[in-house]
Amino acid sequence: MTVADMQERARQMTTLTERLTERLTIELAAFEARRPQDVAATVAETQEMANLYRRESARMKADRALLAEVPDRDRSALATATRAFEAILTRHARAVEAARTVSEGIVRAIAAEVAEVRHRSAGYGAGGRAEAVDGRAVTFNRMA
Repeated sequence: MTVADMQERARQMTTLTERLTERLTIELAAFEARRPQDVAATVAETQEMANLYRRESARMKADRALLAEVPDRDRSALATATRAFEAILTRHARAVEAARTVSEGIVRAIAAEVAEVRHRSAGYGAGGRAEAVDGRAVTFNRMA
């Protein structure tokens, strides 16, 4: 790999990192505005970018020679972009976890309310007595 190739790879990684940081910043703003639905349209593209970032950063960590001859200014730009990305990623992860917790709480509350409101009598059993049944038809799966 030539020095020009290494430099181009570093610049591409810097650009990807900056774009991903911008995307997460926009998503974080939506979460902080309590509008997680605004993120739904771009989730797939963000995941693609994040997967590409993960693969490329793992490749660069595994093979230090990929950046060995990169000029200091390009290496510094990549390091700066990476620090900004890691900072926003931490905040983004907290916001996603908070949104998930709120959503699960809402589902639990709805399920509990439905169970309370539903008529629990299923009919008559042996001996002519009304039988009670569990009126909860909503299933809550604790897996996210």
